[in-house]
Amino acid sequence: MTFSNHLRLGVLASALAASFSVAAQPAIIYDMGGKFDKSFNEAAYNGMEKWKKETGKTYLEFEVSNESQREQAVRRMAEKGASPIIAMSFSQASAIEKVAKEFPKLQFAIIDDVVKLPNVQSFVFKEHEGSFLVGLMAANASKTGKVGFVGGMDIPLIRKFQCGYEQGAKFANPKAEVFANMTGTTGAAWNDPARGGELAKAQFSKGADVVFAAAGGTGIGVYQAAKDGGKLAIGVDSNQNHLHPGTMLTSMLKRVDVAVYNVSKKFTPGVSVLGLKEDGVGYAMDANNAKLVTADMKKKVDAAKADIISGKIKVADYMVDNACKY
Repeated sequence: MTFSNHLRLGVLASALAASFSVAAQPAIIYDMGGKFDKSFNEAAYNGMEKWKKETGKTYLEFEVSNESQREQAVRRMAEKGASPIIAMSFSQASAIEKVAKEFPKLQFAIIDDVVKLPNVQSFVFKEHEGSFLVGLMAANASKTGKVGFVGGMDIPLIRKFQCGYEQGAKFANPKAEVFANMTGTTGAAWNDPARGGELAKAQFSKGADVVFAAAGGTGIGVYQAAKDGGKLAIGVDSNQNHLHPGTMLTSMLKRVDVAVYNVSKKFTPGVSVLGLKEDGVGYAMDANNAKLVTADMKKKVDAAKADIISGKIKVADYMVDNACKY
């Protein structure tokens, strides 16, 4: 074999190795609100960082700042050979469906929606179950019998959080009054702390003394308003108890970090449903809120958790019933 043939084979081998390396590299596309929103996107980031630390490999990432970028971002990752390509949020479902059909040999994942294709893994959560628990905690901690909810974008998914929260509050106190407001109807609603603070203050002025925010980065304003007003707040998605120790009663955990980590490690096509039983949702306890959660409150919430898992307590799912029934 001539030197030139050896050289050509060497170049081909290197190209194949590079191609394999890229193909094995996962990618994540964060949605509106930014990677470091201290909530939904940041939980996903933490899942990717865990995978990176364990494997020593790297991943690609992109932060969507406007709606027109979603499909373009997914396609660019596919053109680079990234796999799996993980899209954060239901709002990227159409982009995943379209691009996944165009690149059938690549793997894709969607968080918070279902795309029925053989090369897509879909993750959905039972947010209503975790929200029920923090609603129960809110009503037990409330001294006024009035609690609040601030949602981000007004969509069925966030109504699902609200409905679960209301059910938990009413379970703890049938006479509890729940105030609820949504921040907006566009993606900007996920990153508007000023508006979140205004809505929380309005609820506090009506007597609420605990407010749950399911609003991405907008929640930061809710928590600050609670701190400034000497009230309590409940975080969402990530454990946000550390943001204002003594103010954060708890956080409703939605383990998107686990979903992102799992699909990066092992792709399994189909639908993965994560609720209390699967440890996909829950509530956060740590040193930052230990003094706010009494032993009696913890006993009640853990009993409710066990009853939901066993089926004794059935929490209505707004996205199934299209209404909040309790």
